[in-house]
Amino acid sequence: MRTLADLLAEGVAGRRVLVRADLNVPFSKTEPGVITDDGRIRAVLPTLVALRDAGARLVVMSHLGRPKGEPDPKYSLAPVATRLGELLGSPVTFATDTVGESAQAAVAGLENGGVVLLENLRFNPGETSKDEAERRAFAEALAAFGDAYVDDAFGAVHRKHASVYDVPALLPHFAGGLVLREVEVLRTLTTDPQRPYVVVLGGAKVSDKLAVIEALLPKVGTLLIGGGMCFTFLKAQGHEVGASLLEAEMVDTCRDLLERGAGRIVLPTDIVAATAFAADAEHSVVPANAIPADRMGLDIGPETVAAFAAILAGAKTVFWNGPMGVFELAPFAAGTRGVAEAITKVDGFTVVGGGDSAAAVKALEIPADAFSHISTGGGASLEYLEGKTLPGLEALEK
Repeated sequence: MRTLADLLAEGVAGRRVLVRADLNVPFSKTEPGVITDDGRIRAVLPTLVALRDAGARLVVMSHLGRPKGEPDPKYSLAPVATRLGELLGSPVTFATDTVGESAQAAVAGLENGGVVLLENLRFNPGETSKDEAERRAFAEALAAFGDAYVDDAFGAVHRKHASVYDVPALLPHFAGGLVLREVEVLRTLTTDPQRPYVVVLGGAKVSDKLAVIEALLPKVGTLLIGGGMCFTFLKAQGHEVGASLLEAEMVDTCRDLLERGAGRIVLPTDIVAATAFAADAEHSVVPANAIPADRMGLDIGPETVAAFAAILAGAKTVFWNGPMGVFELAPFAAGTRGVAEAITKVDGFTVVGGGDSAAAVKALEIPADAFSHISTGGGASLEYLEGKTLPGLEALEK
């Protein structure tokens, strides 16, 4: 695929460059319009600054949340435009629609080095439509705003959406630095990892991670399992899991995985079990094979943290996706913190797989630069590791 460097070498002064960014930032639940983490805005700044400083006329587009294909004030990108302008140190014109009069006027008024941010792409039903003609029509309207297209939204490349898949077919297209870095990292994890190679998986459901487990199991030395998904594995070993999260329909699948990964899949040996899903619930550390019937596991225990840390200490490559417990509640954050801190001490290549894992790193105030890479695309990262074809990358490679 052609890169941002290739586009800059061609020269962009006076050219309109359509940039697909991932500005899907979280907002405060109590203070409307207040961004709680601007990491995704900061992540795309190098691409935007390089193009702006080279004299391009920038038209930036992104989605935010999951609106229903029509305008919804709570999903407006207006606060993002304000923050983007602050971080760029220069004005950002905000278009109050995607391809309508406001967008057309804003793009027409662009000067060299100017920046426009379009309103949430998903306010237009064409962005996510399964009808190819409807999606293509929206893509054509977007493409009319650009002379070239740069995709720097790795977190969206697994979506067959107009701005990701159809627009690059209509314009000279290039991969931004974020996309290139993500692909480089993921290729390392799948094709040439240094060994020992340890993968740490957590999160709620086995079903969400089944495909990535299937894909990685033949490649890794050790697979450490925590989070809510560990209880289905424990059940597959014949243990009772009390009121813990359980996917009963996945027990046989987990039993099969344990047989195929014998000696390489490591489960918790102790659990922090509570009487309720609440920060003030009574809780205690219990053996993983003796969870009381009236309690639910909400974190891995200290013995498990120590065992996982010992395995990680010898690793040369680590991929971590999914928290070890309900880290948002203080009494159940120690497992995720302990494993994260163990990963930061690894003398090797360490990758945090975005999503909840990246959120945990920030929430627990673990320095981001203590890891080799923190992915900006949780779902996209997993689908890449599963071996799936990602529509956005496919479009850039054509």
